[in-house]
Amino acid sequence: MHATTANKSTRIGAVSDNRFMRNIAVCLMWLSLLAQLAFPADLAPLRGFSVDTSKTERDWEDKFRAIPDPANLREYMRRLSARPHHMGSPYDKDNAEWMLSKFKEWGLDARIESYDVLFPTPKERVLELLEPTRFTAKLQEPPIAGDPTSSQQSEQLPTYNAYSTDGDVTAPVVYVNYGLREDYEQLERLGISVKGAIVIVRYGASFRGVKPKIAAEHGAVGCIIYSDPRDDGYYAGEVYPQGPYRNKDGVQRGSVLDITVHPGDPLTPGVGATKDAKRLSREQAVTLTKIPTLPISYGDAQPILAALTGPVAPGSWRGALPITYRVGPGPAKVHLKLSFNWNMTPLYNVVAVIPGSTYPCEFILRGNHHDAWVNGAQDPVAGTNALMEEARGLGMLLKQGWRPKRAIYYAVWDGEEEGLIGSTEWAEDHAKELQNCAAVYINSDGNDRGFLQVSGSHTLEKFINGVARDVEDPETKLSVWKRLQLNRINTRPAERAELRQRPDLRIDALGSGSDYTAFIDHLGIAALNIGFGGEGGSGIYHSIYDDFNWYTHFDDTDFSYGRALAQTAGIAVLRLADAELLPFDFANFTDTIRRYIDEVERLARDQRDQIVEHNREVDEGAFSATADPEKKTISAPKQPVPDFLNFAPLRNGLAALERTSELYDRALAQASSNGGADLARAMLKDVNARLIAVERALTLSDGLPGRPWFQNQIYAPGFYTGYGVKTLPGVRESIEQKQWKQAEEQITRLGRVLQNTGEAIQSAATELDRAVK
Repeated sequence: MHATTANKSTRIGAVSDNRFMRNIAVCLMWLSLLAQLAFPADLAPLRGFSVDTSKTERDWEDKFRAIPDPANLREYMRRLSARPHHMGSPYDKDNAEWMLSKFKEWGLDARIESYDVLFPTPKERVLELLEPTRFTAKLQEPPIAGDPTSSQQSEQLPTYNAYSTDGDVTAPVVYVNYGLREDYEQLERLGISVKGAIVIVRYGASFRGVKPKIAAEHGAVGCIIYSDPRDDGYYAGEVYPQGPYRNKDGVQRGSVLDITVHPGDPLTPGVGATKDAKRLSREQAVTLTKIPTLPISYGDAQPILAALTGPVAPGSWRGALPITYRVGPGPAKVHLKLSFNWNMTPLYNVVAVIPGSTYPCEFILRGNHHDAWVNGAQDPVAGTNALMEEARGLGMLLKQGWRPKRAIYYAVWDGEEEGLIGSTEWAEDHAKELQNCAAVYINSDGNDRGFLQVSGSHTLEKFINGVARDVEDPETKLSVWKRLQLNRINTRPAERAELRQRPDLRIDALGSGSDYTAFIDHLGIAALNIGFGGEGGSGIYHSIYDDFNWYTHFDDTDFSYGRALAQTAGIAVLRLADAELLPFDFANFTDTIRRYIDEVERLARDQRDQIVEHNREVDEGAFSATADPEKKTISAPKQPVPDFLNFAPLRNGLAALERTSELYDRALAQASSNGGADLARAMLKDVNARLIAVERALTLSDGLPGRPWFQNQIYAPGFYTGYGVKTLPGVRESIEQKQWKQAEEQITRLGRVLQNTGEAIQSAATELDRAVK
């Protein structure tokens, strides 16, 4: 068959178009090659810098990189962890004053900012097994020979969960695994109720404060949390002092404040806890537990668990104790009695400031906390000492003539362990100034040996990848970026193609659990959380054995990864503070939002499909036919089938992000042409202000459903996970909780947020075009 004239002309046009596209591709290839020849990888202009200022910046970074000294890190840790230093203790204040003196010695303008907050400490703790045999829990971690600070008993906080309510209860015991909502659903299918019972739950899988919350929702009257040896004890390796893991007497202290509602002082939500702040009564505070809660060792837990009868626990519920794990209830009956001193306590944040020479109202914030549950060498001092060494390094650069364009804040927070209190109160107290001026917050919280670990705002994903390429891993001498990439290729087979092809490694989103929370979740400030880890083991978390002796025997023993953390965070601070244009990127951000939208659409589809299949099996009699008649089970009822959700508002919002992120990339490419000379001479104050405003556009002032303090609509801790992040939280959690009407409302709200964010990106692109012309 012969082609028509129209078809021929179409084919000729197609051939012509193909040749044109090949020519364009060849030109782009040569331009890319010329750019690489002109700017080798280690000299390529940094994002947000011109060629000339980029060279200057790299010179300062090279000088800084050589400063952090492992010997200093070791001595800072020895000093800071020498005595117990929980919030309100004498050594906590002494440490704050010592750090203040060091910052001033290094030439920084520093001060202590204090707040008065509610902090309960134990008055009485009793845990007794009354039936079928008698046993009294020790509730004590003994000193260990050869570990000098473990014997500082009079200064150590007892083993307890801060912000547990007072209580005196006697009841049968039910074992509830990790105490997640799905664990209680499993118990219901077994016909077991926890109403009127004391639950025993193991640490892990969620924030500890979520465990008594869910238990109370199901009618429990008390909660005991223990560390199972399967998770961080002898099942994982040798226990302390022979190895790094938790011994039979080790107890994980910790706060059970409900930080998923709001972190910080429970009496001053939303405002700084200054002396004249208006406070709630304790009865009005919504973040305290509803039932008494106590942590114990697996040595104390074993007699209680061994006394349980009832069904054998499901396979995934069984730990590593030498017993048959059963769920109960009974015949084990325990008496739990707790009372606390509900005192107001001062906390001491140490804040050092380096003024900005060009953009004084653009802040780069860097923080790590200094308080600990006991001596806290790993948590937090392994991060605190890196922050201090960074500050010393910047002080040395100042003496050599370096001046940052933006103001830099170094903050060492108090009261983090009790519920992110010091950072939250400071952020709430300075909220107006921070909303106007804060560009980025960089957090760390302890440090270990191994691979770079980064989570944070995806507008900073490309930036932190660039920093990671410029820091050397102390063990392999590769860059920390390359070592992380190879580790992921080795351990994530499903992602290997992307890991080898995508220019940037993906970073995880932030939920909660450390001091970045108030900045990203409440104020809408772009944030990163960084550290190293993944090698070695740890079972001393929040115990008296997290001390200098443990750390120098089993963790980063030569402090080389402390040095790597100081270099990574310090270079990030330098680069952010010195850039002409803030190095935010919206392409990776948009790509990540696309993935999140795909996830919630798939979640809704899967939830609906599961309900339809469940109801079909109920009608078929599948559950009753397959149930073991010798085991008690409850028949599964049918569930209402939801309507299909309309995700068009999210897809429209995503389209706005795709269009405007491309606009911004084109504007940046144009501004960066000619070696970035236009960037160097442009007045970029208004552009930077619009870039900062993009992150604020991700927030809504009335927050998430039932959680107005959490204003970020992209990132938040899960209401029933605590630390673990829920991305697109209003939509995702509504679907997970089968609140379908609320899910529709949240989809509409989030769609508007994405549209508003697109408009903010477009505003930044337009202003950048204007500034460089």
